[in-house]
Amino acid sequence: MKTSWKFFTSVCILLFLLGSCSVYQNHCLADAQEDAIVMMTLQLDASNVTRRPIPDTLFGIFFEEINHAGAGGLWAELVSNRGFEAGGQNIPSNIWPWSIIGDESSVYVVTDRSSCFERNKIALKMEVLCDSIGSSNTCPSGGVGVYNPGYWGMNIEEGKKYNVVFFVRSTGDIDLSVSFTSSNGSLTLASENIKALASEVSNWTRRELILEANGTDNGARLQFTTTKKGLIWFDQVSAIPMDTYKGHGFRNDLIQMMIDLKPRFLRFPGGCFVEGDWLGNAFRWKETVGAWEERPGHYGDVWKYWTDDGLGHFEFFQLAEDIGAAPVWVFNNGISHNDQVETQNVMPFVQEALDGIEFARGDANSTWGSVRAAMGHPEPFELKYVAVGNEDCGMPYYRGNYLEFYDAIKKTYPDIKIISNCDASSQPLDHPADYFDYHIYTLASDLYVRSHDFDNTPRNGPKAFVSEYAVNKTDANTGNLLAALGEAAFLLGLEKNSDVVGMVSYAPLFVNTNDRRWIPDAIVFNSSHLYGTPSYWVQQFFTESSGATLLNSTLMGNSSIVKASAISFQTNGKDYIQIKAVNIGEKSIYLDVAVTRSIAKFYLFKKKVLTSTNVMDENSFSNPEMIVPQESLMEMTEEDDLMFVLPPHSLSSFDLKDSANIIKMPLAEPYKKTSTI
Repeated sequence: MKTSWKFFTSVCILLFLLGSCSVYQNHCLADAQEDAIVMMTLQLDASNVTRRPIPDTLFGIFFEEINHAGAGGLWAELVSNRGFEAGGQNIPSNIWPWSIIGDESSVYVVTDRSSCFERNKIALKMEVLCDSIGSSNTCPSGGVGVYNPGYWGMNIEEGKKYNVVFFVRSTGDIDLSVSFTSSNGSLTLASENIKALASEVSNWTRRELILEANGTDNGARLQFTTTKKGLIWFDQVSAIPMDTYKGHGFRNDLIQMMIDLKPRFLRFPGGCFVEGDWLGNAFRWKETVGAWEERPGHYGDVWKYWTDDGLGHFEFFQLAEDIGAAPVWVFNNGISHNDQVETQNVMPFVQEALDGIEFARGDANSTWGSVRAAMGHPEPFELKYVAVGNEDCGMPYYRGNYLEFYDAIKKTYPDIKIISNCDASSQPLDHPADYFDYHIYTLASDLYVRSHDFDNTPRNGPKAFVSEYAVNKTDANTGNLLAALGEAAFLLGLEKNSDVVGMVSYAPLFVNTNDRRWIPDAIVFNSSHLYGTPSYWVQQFFTESSGATLLNSTLMGNSSIVKASAISFQTNGKDYIQIKAVNIGEKSIYLDVAVTRSIAKFYLFKKKVLTSTNVMDENSFSNPEMIVPQESLMEMTEEDDLMFVLPPHSLSSFDLKDSANIIKMPLAEPYKKTSTI
C-alpha cells in the first residue's frame, strides 16, 4: 500500500489516542522512511451478501475431574475422604488425610465395617482411653480425637458460616467438641459442643450444626475431640460453606471465572476420568446420584486420587443450568485404557447410557426422572448432546460399540446430537454422527499453523467438536503468553471455519496448585486464591463470538506472523464489528482496516490487548495480574481510515461501533480488567 506523510501523521495521532505515542515519539518526529513501517491491511466485507452465522454453541468449557478440579476445588466440600472409604473396603484401612489427636495411651483409632450405609460400609471407630480430670489416665486439656485438614487446608473466613454434618454412635454418653482450628490446632476459629445420652446415640444418629468463624485461616482443619472415656464411631462427615453459588454447592470464585467466559456449553465429566485406566475405576453415573452420604465414591485411577463423588451426575447438570450452558454428557462406552467390552456384550452399557439420559430428560414419574425429582429438580434438564466415549476411536471394539449406542439413542431420543470419537477433519467417517471429536495438544508454533486445519474439511458431513485443545507444557511451562498466542491463532482459524466447527473448548479448565497432574491449565487455584493463565484470558476475547456473524475478511501482508478475523454482533440493540488479531512477531504491526460494502460508518469504540514484555511470562499467586487484558474505551474519530497498532507478541481486539449509535464522549482513561482473587 502506498505510504504518504498523511498516513504517518494519522499513525501518530492514532498512537496518541491509544496511549502508545511515547513509544514511537522519535519515529513521529523524524522524517519517516517507508521501510521503517511494518504494515498490513485487513480487507473487510461488511455486506449482507458474504456474512455467515456463527453457531450459538461455538465456545464453551470442558470440566474434567483432574488436578483436584472438583474434589477440593469447584465442589465446595471441605472434608477430604468424608466417608473413610478412600483406604479401600478391606479393614483395617488407611484413613488419610484424617489424623489422630493424642497418643497410643490416650486414644486408639481404627476402621471397621459397621456403617449404616450399605454402599459404603467403612466407619471410623475411636476408643478413648483417657478421661477427664481426676482419673488415673487424664486426657490432655484439649482432649483427644481426630482431625481432617481437607484438601491442603480448609479456607475458613471470619464471619462466614459453615454447615457441618456427621453421623455418630456410641456405647455410652458423649461429650464431643466439633471445631474449626488453625492448621496446628492451637487456635480455635469456631466450636460447638455436642452432648448426648447413651440411649440417644446407641444407634447411628445424624447430627447437623452451623459453625460461624471468629477468625480466618486458609489452612484450617476440622476436628472432633473429647475428654470422655468410651467408644465412639464416626461416618460421613461433611463441612461446606453456607454461601455456595445459588446454594448448590459450588465454590463462588471458581464458578465466577467460568461464568465470565460466557460458555454456551459444558462438557463433563471427562476426559480420561470417564474411561478409567480400568473399567472397574471408571466414572459410573448411577453410583453418584441420590443422597450424598449413600454414594460410595471411587478411585480415579487415571489421575490417581479418590473422589467422594459429591460432584456427581446430578450436580453436573445443575452446574450447566446454573451457568446457562448446554450440557454435553460424555459417557463410558464399555472401554477403558486397558480393558474393553466386546460389542456383543455391550448392551448393559447402552442401557446405562439410556438410563442416564432418562435421569436428565425423563418426566418426574419415570424411573430415573423420579430420582432426579427426589433430588430437588422435578423439571427435566435440557440435554441435547452426548458423546460416546473419550479418545476411544483406535480401540478394537469402538466402532461396533458406538453403533449400538447410536442406534439405541436415536431410536428413543432422535433429537439428541451424538458425538463420535473419530476424527473426520481430513477424511469422512465410516459411521453416522452429528459431531466428531477433535483433540489437539501440541507446540505453540504448530498450533499457530493449525488454524487452517479445517479449511478443507467437507462441509456436508458431521460438525467438528474441538473439545480439547491447548499448547502443551513443552512450550507453555505452567501457562505462559507464548502458549496463549498459539491458541489464539488457532481459535481465529476455528472461528473462520465455524460453518464446519460447531463447538470448541480448552482443556484442562482447572488445576489445584497442590496437585498438578496436568499442565498447563486455564485456572489455577488453592483453598483461598485463584488466577487465570494467559490461556484463560484468550478465551475472554471470544465471548461475543457464539451466535454472532462472521464477516468475510482478507489479510494482505505477512500472514506468517499475523492472524486476524472479524465478526459482527449486537448488544442491547446496538451493532458492533469486532476485529481480533494475533501478532507473534517481535515488531509492532500497523493494521489498516478497509471496510467495504457497508452502508454504515464504523468507528473505533473499544480496544483490548493481551501482551507482556516476554512471551515466557506467566501469572502467579504472587503476581496474578501480570498478563491480563488491558481494555480502553476510545473517543470517536472522524478519520476516514481505521488504523490499529498490534504490539509485539500480542492478541488484540477492536470493537467498532456503528456511527449511528455513537454519542460523542470524552476520551476515557484506560482501565484494566482483572481476575477475582
